[in-house]
Amino acid sequence: MGLCLSFRAFGNSKIRLRDNRDQYAGRRRVKRAEREARPGTVANEGGVAKSRSIFFCSGCGHESPRWLGRCPQCEAWNSFDERPFVVPAASRAVRSAAARHSTPAPVALREIARERVPRIATGGREFDAVLGGGIVPGSVTLVGGPPGAGKSTLVLQVAATLAREGSSVIYVCGEESPAQVKLRAQRLGLGDEVLVFAETNLRAILDELERRTVTALIVDSIQTVWLPESESFAGSATQVRDCTQALVEYAKRTGCATFLVGHVTKDGAIAGPRLLEHLVDTVLYFEGESSGEYRILRAYKNRFGSIDEICVFAMHDAGLREIANPSELFLSERRERPSGSCVVASILGSRPVLVEVQALVGESTYGTPRRLANNLDQARLAMILAVLERRVGLQLGTHDVYASVAGGLRVVEPAADLGIALAIASSFRNIALPADAAAFGELGLSGELRTVNAAPRRSSEARKLGYTTIFSPATHADIADAIRSALG
Repeated sequence: MGLCLSFRAFGNSKIRLRDNRDQYAGRRRVKRAEREARPGTVANEGGVAKSRSIFFCSGCGHESPRWLGRCPQCEAWNSFDERPFVVPAASRAVRSAAARHSTPAPVALREIARERVPRIATGGREFDAVLGGGIVPGSVTLVGGPPGAGKSTLVLQVAATLAREGSSVIYVCGEESPAQVKLRAQRLGLGDEVLVFAETNLRAILDELERRTVTALIVDSIQTVWLPESESFAGSATQVRDCTQALVEYAKRTGCATFLVGHVTKDGAIAGPRLLEHLVDTVLYFEGESSGEYRILRAYKNRFGSIDEICVFAMHDAGLREIANPSELFLSERRERPSGSCVVASILGSRPVLVEVQALVGESTYGTPRRLANNLDQARLAMILAVLERRVGLQLGTHDVYASVAGGLRVVEPAADLGIALAIASSFRNIALPADAAAFGELGLSGELRTVNAAPRRSSEARKLGYTTIFSPATHADIADAIRSALG
């Protein structure tokens, strides 16, 4: 009897184990079905979906498979957000067929036809020079700058000029209403041929563009448009990247010249991932103070021209007006210069420009002297001060030193070293440089003056504006000789 009871209990336990196994398998099937129906899944070739999410930095767009406290790219803290990763399922046959029809075959350089791409003039000689000679069809240009610098005013003036010449131009206003755009156009005295499109859904914008033949497209701004298939909010790093990629693909495919207006962060960088500047062809940035009268537009990247080209605008009630000769703007009108002022012949892009470097040296009231540089490289200023102390004998260790470039233009090239050193020595000794003096040259650690590029063009520009006394590596061997010659 006891043996029978044991076999019966063993059989019942096997039945319970089988039932538990079936229940566990059923629960797994239910959970799998829920994951497949949930957004943010990745489907393989067999149709089985696996849940997957990625984490991205809201500051720079860096992606990681797990959450990180600090971004390894931009070093921002607590900036990672989670978003689902969606990849549509496709069979192997569909993918291989698409690859056969869309992938081009490699072509030798000698077999590619040489075509001269005609450029589109914008009506502004200086702005065309910054772009490399005009607008290239199919190019994508990013225009950035602080609030109030004139980004929207510039692109609206360009749009009105192109439309007046008979081109089809669409202005996508994501930040303003069409009535506000019209009021600004009337205030600037522009025509009414520009097509204004008040829409932020980029998919709807592209669908409308496909039904038209558009010469130029202006998106103001890239941080306001969004794609429905990109699961993030407008203005995020993911949306900015995906929208820019879609616009670049449209521009290259149709030949439509595209201008994107970009916001800037509190640090002065263009908002969005760093990839944004790599995707576009040209990056233009407004420098200087937005509250002043003059605006400086600099090319930081240009695939169709030289970088560091500048265009100087004067902001008036009628809009932005180009300054034909920036050298006259950056130089003070007074001929008798005080101590601590020196004219530097600089090269910005492909053009020579004369700027005024000012320095002020005073005794320090604290234990550690202050060294401040405005529109100059701070590390470069520290090196110049060390050379002046060691090689020339100027006792600057107990003095505060301030150096600045007048006019708001930023100068970072090494050719400005000699002018900065002369301005500091002039302020330290309280002796003014000659009124007709200009300087350029790189300063070495041993005090020698090194040659720089485009020296004849620098000298020619200085003499054309009346600066006949030139301090350069061609006239002086070292910094001590240049200071003795300039200050006595």
